[in-house]
Amino acid sequence: MVFVNGKEQTANGKTVEDIINEMNIDKRTIAVELNEEIVSKVDYDSTTLKDGDVLEVVSFVGGG
Repeated sequence: MVFVNGKEQTANGKTVEDIINEMNIDKRTIAVELNEEIVSKVDYDSTTLKDGDVLEVVSFVGGG
């Protein structure tokens, strides 16, 4: 099990890209942190999640 935005889910073996696609999020408007380290966008498809990982996906929000 891994934690994605604080929720436990089965994602062992999936990539960060897989999770983003499942969440139906535009990856141009997010930042991703895996185990308290920022994941570069170019590494989303090669970063594989493993049991116990903590993934945070944060969306940018504009304001004025």
